[in-house]
Amino acid sequence: MAEIIYEDNNLVAFSKPPGVNFDWALLKRAELIPVHRLDKDTSGVILFAKNQETADTMKLLFQSREIKKTYVVLVVGVIKNDTGIINLPIGRSKKTPLKRVAVGEQRGKIREAVTEYEVRKRYKDFTLVVAMPKTGRTHQIRSHFAAIGHPIACDKLYAGKRFVCPGGIERQFLHAQSIEFTKPSGSRLRLEADMPNDLVAALATLGGL
Repeated sequence: MAEIIYEDNNLVAFSKPPGVNFDWALLKRAELIPVHRLDKDTSGVILFAKNQETADTMKLLFQSREIKKTYVVLVVGVIKNDTGIINLPIGRSKKTPLKRVAVGEQRGKIREAVTEYEVRKRYKDFTLVVAMPKTGRTHQIRSHFAAIGHPIACDKLYAGKRFVCPGGIERQFLHAQSIEFTKPSGSRLRLEADMPNDLVAALATLGGL
């Protein structure tokens, strides 16, 4: 079940479960307006506005990069550096239209994309990473880590020959942990969503957090 983690007169934030489209909440509360997206199999914090004025304000905050987003990601292989910045433009793949790629042949508009990351824990064959996208491109985190040779664990679309699902997970190990921004009132708001049981269980098989 989706959990409401924050609500006021203008905004509501859910902890989105995996396996549902980003706008699943609209089925229950028709007045809500989505202000950003999460992939179907990505879990975590997702925001909706309750009125058009708030929706417009939030979209401007996203566009001006004034919203700090943090994701927890398990990638294949061991990343050597403790921190890093992936600065690779992303475009639609010529070969696979569903994919957005930072390497290989691209078509359509090529957009700037920047992802910062910090290593949280290294395992034998995986690395747990905190990713902080500075831009909001479709599939940005999935595309960027695949581009540097460390695709997200169990990512059917981007992992290629390195497709592996630790702990029997059935979707990409990608969780939108937190969103932080300044409300129009001037107060700072940080919203967090706990990691779902399937991802916690997968980490347990590797040695835990």
